Amino acid sequence: MPVCFDLDGTLTDPKQGIVGSIRYALQELGHPVSQQDDDLTWCIGPPLLGSFETLLGDGEAAKTALRLYRERFADIGLYENDVYAGVPEVLAALKREGRRLFVATSKPRVYAERIVDHFGLSAFFEAVCGSELDGTRSDKTELLAWLAERKRLQPRQTTMVGDRRHDIIGALNNGMKAVGVLYGYGDRAELEGAGASQLCNTPSELVARLSTSGRAERAMESVPSPGERL
Repeated sequence: MPVCFDLDGTLTDPKQGIVGSIRYALQELGHPVSQQDDDLTWCIGPPLLGSFETLLGDGEAAKTALRLYRERFADIGLYENDVYAGVPEVLAALKREGRRLFVATSKPRVYAERIVDHFGLSAFFEAVCGSELDGTRSDKTELLAWLAERKRLQPRQTTMVGDRRHDIIGALNNGMKAVGVLYGYGDRAELEGAGASQLCNTPSELVARLSTSGRAERAMESVPSPGERL
């Protein structure tokens, strides 16, 4: 049974890089910007063009802001990122159970692939799927429909795991099961309100939620920690 994972707020914590790059773009435009990182974390997850439109109140200015954002993110912000503790072990356990794993993110694919590869996660995934730089497939419903068709997934047998309502809504719009994670940037009210069937407080809880036989739990126990693998 296939599992699609969101990237930001689900596999990795991108707060420093995303917030820093948003702040850079706004400062370059001369727009007032909060110095409190938490004031901008609502931008993590949804398509950034829409977030800039909300921040700036102008569609053309938002396009300029997105270009400026990418100036910093492509070389610096992309690596200001951390894999959540336990994620590699969860992916290894699910892989050993024979699950097909995919990344499905609104982030441009060219960035997502670099991030997944940088953190040594590429071997777990059959494909890393994201938007294009022109905005194509930035909507999670569109992205998951495209992924399901391209990889011949049966939606009712597929699960989407994510931390924001866009992940949940995109999954349900495609007839997929939706599992929300509470360690990312969406809270319980957001995820339950969007229709998540299950919620997980930690990455390790995903194994129990996604495993149908218990094999993944046993496989996870046999996976050495990242430190032991060195």
